[in-house]
Amino acid sequence: MTSSRKKSREAFVWIWLPASIEPVVAGRLAVEGKALVFNYGRSYLDRADAISIYEAELPLQAGVLPLLPGLSMPNCIRDAAPDAWGRRVLINRLSGAHGREVDTANLDELTYLLESGSDRIGALDFQLSATEYVPRATENATLDELLESAERVEKGVPLSTELDQALHHGTAIGGARPKALIQDGRRKYVAKFSSSADVYSIVKAEFLAMCLAREVGLNVAAVQLRRAMNKDVLLVERFDRTAIRGGWERRCMVSALTLFALDEMMARYASYPDLAEIIRHRFTDAPRALRELFARLVFNILCGNTDDHARNHAAFWDGRALTLTPAYDICPQARSGNEASQAMMIDGEDRMSRIVSCLRSAEHYLLSQQDARDIVERQIAVITDHWNSVCDEAQLTQTDRQLFWRRQFLNPYSLDGFASH
Repeated sequence: MTSSRKKSREAFVWIWLPASIEPVVAGRLAVEGKALVFNYGRSYLDRADAISIYEAELPLQAGVLPLLPGLSMPNCIRDAAPDAWGRRVLINRLSGAHGREVDTANLDELTYLLESGSDRIGALDFQLSATEYVPRATENATLDELLESAERVEKGVPLSTELDQALHHGTAIGGARPKALIQDGRRKYVAKFSSSADVYSIVKAEFLAMCLAREVGLNVAAVQLRRAMNKDVLLVERFDRTAIRGGWERRCMVSALTLFALDEMMARYASYPDLAEIIRHRFTDAPRALRELFARLVFNILCGNTDDHARNHAAFWDGRALTLTPAYDICPQARSGNEASQAMMIDGEDRMSRIVSCLRSAEHYLLSQQDARDIVERQIAVITDHWNSVCDEAQLTQTDRQLFWRRQFLNPYSLDGFASH
């Protein structure tokens, strides 16, 4: 095991301030009992350009900041930690051949923060030093190298030094499926790979959904479909990075789970109406953001994406206001029958994947029933009209087209009780 796990009971949080390409130390994260608590450094608080990591949770003030009820660490910092896939990579890295058998809960959160790659989502990183920033970065790897690394991790096979470094770069990004980070000139991407456990082309399904989401007018991350080692790879362009003045500006982000002040164990209580209320009171251009959120909910249902949990929604944070990020991780999920439910509640305790549930909640988004119906009907028409062309772009087989159409995409259950004009 590494020295950071053996010795460290603290980590220093570094932040990229808006329009900056170099990080500054913001404060200290320390173990307190079974929790991790944070306090800002005096030098950071003295800066004229200092911003809070997230005002509602870690306001700019001196002293150890109390945790919100039910949390064991600040959620806005947990957003920057590795998720299921990154934790598997680190388990493999730290435990070798036994990584497949090790419970990811056996490593503490501080270890995950300090061991994961530095080019994590958002504008934070974690170091053992408060004075010297040393990024945990590697040379850009090829898709073939990354895919080989991902396959080894899935099998619990130790990585060579070169493959270990290739995959380690992306350990801090979220999600449960194999993925990595790559750079191509002035753009950065999240590369999503096929899994050995896939029974159909999940990568192509997500490509279809993301392309159709853009066609219906949603603000979504740009995507490309590539091939490596005779397998499909989805490239999702990162919207939290901008190339400027010979470096990279990093944009602060918080997940909807952080906006809700919920931890993973309480995520089942997250709801779209509650997110809409937060948007109404705390977001820039709230009416536009509310319409966008409603349209994303509708599209999730129409494309069969039931994995719309609170970490798959996010906002930019600039120290003053929140702004909805582009949509990401819109991936149709396998379903054996028609009935399905969304990860977040839609109307009251109703989370069933039906358009009529959306229409009942239209007022939460400041939409009239007619406006809401217009959004639904337009999406149905666009999905239908563009289906074949998007499938052609993905080089989808006729078998896979039949698998997705009217099952994930426009499943009859989603339209149960909805009568189009």
